[in-house]
Amino acid sequence: QQMLIDTINDTHFGQFDFLYLRMDFKNRCNVGYAFINFVDIKAVISFAEKVVGKKWTRFNSDKICTLSYANIQGRDSLIEKFKNSSVMLEDPSYRPKIFYTSGELKGQEEPVSFY
Repeated sequence: QQMLIDTINDTHFGQFDFLYLRMDFKNRCNVGYAFINFVDIKAVISFAEKVVGKKWTRFNSDKICTLSYANIQGRDSLIEKFKNSSVMLEDPSYRPKIFYTSGELKGQEEPVSFY
């Protein structure tokens, strides 16, 4: 998950406030998609232009990046969705992450309780 965060931060630092990379806990690897909540539409468009149709160069994969609109939108709605999820019982490194998008802590993980 940290590699994905670092990759997004290379071009969109502080422009997303929620990220969850879906994991296969038995195999300890991602399943190929993530939930990312960008703070505004310009960030979404910029991110899409940068990655859609391209390979993830930092990852050992030939998969091509696609982007789709999620049914659940917004930081608060995503927190609500995941707070009772079984993923919250897994190792903290596999749990959804919340980030500050302004101020001195911009880009740092926010210690938000999902409970």
